[in-house]
Amino acid sequence: MRCLATRSLRVVLSVVIVAVVAWSVAAIWIDGPKNRVLAAALCTLIAAGSLVLMLVVRPWWWGCMGAVVAFVIVLAWWLSIAPRNTRDWQPEVARLPSAVINDNLVTLRNVRNFSYPSPTAVVERWEQRTYSLDRVEGFDMFLSSWGAPGIAHTISSWEFSDGQHLAISIETRKVKGQEYSALLGFFRQFELYYVVADERDVIGVRAGPRREDVHLYRIRGSHAVARALLLNYLAEVNELARAPRWYNALTHNCTTEIRHHVQQVGAGNPFDWRILANGYIDELGYKRHQINTSMPFPELRRRSDVTARARAAGDRGDFSQLIREGLPERPAAAR
Repeated sequence: MRCLATRSLRVVLSVVIVAVVAWSVAAIWIDGPKNRVLAAALCTLIAAGSLVLMLVVRPWWWGCMGAVVAFVIVLAWWLSIAPRNTRDWQPEVARLPSAVINDNLVTLRNVRNFSYPSPTAVVERWEQRTYSLDRVEGFDMFLSSWGAPGIAHTISSWEFSDGQHLAISIETRKVKGQEYSALLGFFRQFELYYVVADERDVIGVRAGPRREDVHLYRIRGSHAVARALLLNYLAEVNELARAPRWYNALTHNCTTEIRHHVQQVGAGNPFDWRILANGYIDELGYKRHQINTSMPFPELRRRSDVTARARAAGDRGDFSQLIREGLPERPAAAR
């Protein structure tokens, strides 16, 4: 039995070592030297060196420790890579939003309100807007999908009693010529960016030129919770303007950041696998009675599909009202 346990432990440790060595090689290749020859040499050194240590050094544990030390060195270097706000950014993320809060009035700078008259044409508009915190009515959630199984993009939005809506989409901040990659999203290739925008921009571009399917759900909660959540978001918006952070496809993405904000205001949001496979996040909301449960979920999802209405609304000033026509009601806040 003891020999079997020892062999099992060696197998487990071997798998762990292979995993951390593979990560180290990927980190160096993706985030390391731009010189591909130098990057390849470093990757070979880490991979081959770790293999030699495990095969040659005795006792075997010392070889494993040598491979772990190499991983720790790479990890320390990787964690030291600092994000920046000064790069040659793509136009849609070129300006950082910021908020000035004076009593119950919020003044937002660099609210994005682009329009997309055709799949290849963009009209850039950056605006300054003022919102009254006393008029916060509720919190909404958009779910935008493009056919990838179990994957979607989540966008938060606040409804105000004067008819205004404010959307915040947590995304990657890409430089000119850079494309998003799910693999690169696990490394230090994209800064984190909060798109503070008009719904007809951030929703319109996804339903329109990008041809994504968009669903909109009204979230259960009091006015006070929705207001606290907005203030928590805006605090992060200001912090990112001061000190940038890295986006990470696993730990700091469009949905895990929302969960962080919800927890910050004490609204609760226990972890569930659907927070990572966020294409099913609406199912989780239904299960937790966070969205309308007065009808079967398939019917709710069908009625929450705003794709066609968003495409038809285009750049109209009443975009937010049009996409909400026939939308299931917001559930009453728990007493």
